[in-house]
Amino acid sequence: MRLILVLGDQLTDKIAALREGDPDEDVVVMAEVAAEAEYVPHHPKKIAFCFSAMRHFAQELEAAGWTVDYATLTDGLASIPEALLSASERHGTTEVVATRPGEWRLIAALEETPLDVAVLEDDRFIASHAEFEAWAEGRKELRMEWFYREMRRKTGLLMNGGKPAEGKWNFDHENRKPAPGEVEFGGPMRFAPDAMTDEVLDLVEARFGSNFGTLRPFWFAVTRGQARRALTHFIKGGLPKFGDYQDAMLSGEPFLWHSVLSMYLNAGLLDPMEICEAAEAAYREGSAPINAVEGFIRQIIGWREYMRGVYFREGPDYVRRNALNHRRALPGFFWTAATGMRCVAKAIEQTRDEAYAHHIQRLMVTGNFALLAGIDPADVHAWYLAVYADAYEWVEAPNVIGMSQFADGGIVGSKPYVSSGNYIDRMSDYCGDCSYSVKTKTGEGACPFNLLYWAFLDRHRERFAGNPRMANMYRTWDRMDEAKRDAILEEAAAFLEAL
Repeated sequence: MRLILVLGDQLTDKIAALREGDPDEDVVVMAEVAAEAEYVPHHPKKIAFCFSAMRHFAQELEAAGWTVDYATLTDGLASIPEALLSASERHGTTEVVATRPGEWRLIAALEETPLDVAVLEDDRFIASHAEFEAWAEGRKELRMEWFYREMRRKTGLLMNGGKPAEGKWNFDHENRKPAPGEVEFGGPMRFAPDAMTDEVLDLVEARFGSNFGTLRPFWFAVTRGQARRALTHFIKGGLPKFGDYQDAMLSGEPFLWHSVLSMYLNAGLLDPMEICEAAEAAYREGSAPINAVEGFIRQIIGWREYMRGVYFREGPDYVRRNALNHRRALPGFFWTAATGMRCVAKAIEQTRDEAYAHHIQRLMVTGNFALLAGIDPADVHAWYLAVYADAYEWVEAPNVIGMSQFADGGIVGSKPYVSSGNYIDRMSDYCGDCSYSVKTKTGEGACPFNLLYWAFLDRHRERFAGNPRMANMYRTWDRMDEAKRDAILEEAAAFLEAL
C-alpha cells in the first residue's frame, strides 16, 4: 500500500500520481492545512473555492472506488508534510507517490519529508520542463512569441498544413478596441452553492473573515462538471467578442467578454487542450472570429506555458529579483481602494469583490502604478498572490516579477510595461469621474500616472535610453521645456512622498 498525495491544484483524475496508483491497494491523501491557507492572506473566495473543490473531488474519487484520507482545516494539520506523516501512521506505510508541486516551497517541503516520496512530473501541461529548457537553451532572448509558435506547431491548434490559420500567427493588433457602450454578454456562468460549499463558506468566514476580500455571494464552479458548463457558456456567449475588447475596461462591468476560467484551469478542473480545442472548434464552425480565438488560445498555450517555463528555469530566488532596485512599501490603498485615482480604486474594488481582474487591469492599472511608483516587487508579488482566485506562484510570479514589474531585468519583457494616463483613458471609462484630470500634465489635479510616467523614465534613463522600443519616449521627454520637466519631477516626488 502507498499514499497517493493529491494537492489542491491537482483536482483531476488525470494527474500523474493517481494514474500511478491502484484504487484497490493505495490510499489518496488530501488535506486542508494551515500552511497552504495562510502563507499569504488569501482572498476568502479563493480559500473557499479550493476547499470546496477539494472536498467535491474527494467525493468523486470515493465514488470511483478510491479510499480517501481527507483532513479538513478543523483537524488542525499545519502542513502537507504533517498530513502525510499523520496518514503514514494511520495506514502503516512510508511510501508516498506525489505529482510535482507547482511551487518551489512545496517542492522543498516534500524533499524534506522523512518518508519515501516518489515525485512524478506534472504532465498536464503542453510543454514539459525538458522541452522548455531545450527551447530556451542558447537563446539570448526568451521571447514568448517564438515559444508560442512552437506550441502551435506541436498541438496543431489553428494550423493549416503546417501554416498558421489565415496566414498569420498573431492577430493582437485587432484586439485593442476601446471600451464599448454596452456589454450584452452576462459574464461567467454562476453556480449556487450546495450544502458542502455552504459548510466551507461558514468555515472560511469564521477563520478568514478578516482577510481582504468579499466572501459572499459565492458563485464559482467547484466540480469538473460545473467547470465544463462554464467553458461551454463562454465559448457560446463570450468568445465571439473576446478578442475585440479583451483590453477594454468598464466601470460596473468586471468581466466583459472574458472567460474567467483560469481558476478552474489552474486547479485542475479543466485541461488546457480541452479549452483550446473548444475555442478552435468555434472558429472552424464559424461562430467565433480568428482574432478572438487566436488571442484566447495564445493566453493558454503561449503565455501560461511560457510563464511556467520561466518560473522553473529561473529557480526559487526568482521571486526576490529587483533589477530596478525599487524599495517603496506597498501603499495601504491596495487593501482598501481608498484612493482618488479612480482607475486604481475600481480595479481594487473589483478584486475585493470578485477575487478577479482581467489581464489589462492587472498589468496596466495596478501593476503599472506599482512600477511607476517604485513599489518593492516582493510586496507587489505577495499582493497579487494573495488577492486573486487563479493565483499560484508558478504563473503569478513571472507575470508580476517579470512582465508587470520588470524586476527580472528583461527575461520576460523586452521593455517595462509603463504608460501615462492616456492609455487608461483610451481603453476605459475610468477617467471621466476621477478626482484627477487625465488631460492635466502638471499642477493642481494632474493625473498621477502622467507625473509618475515621466519621472520613471527620468529615474531609469541609464538603463532604458538605449532601448529601441523606448527611444521615442525619451525624445519626447528631451523636447520638453526644462521648467516643465522640473515641475513634473517635483510634483511626482511630492506625490510619492505623500504615499
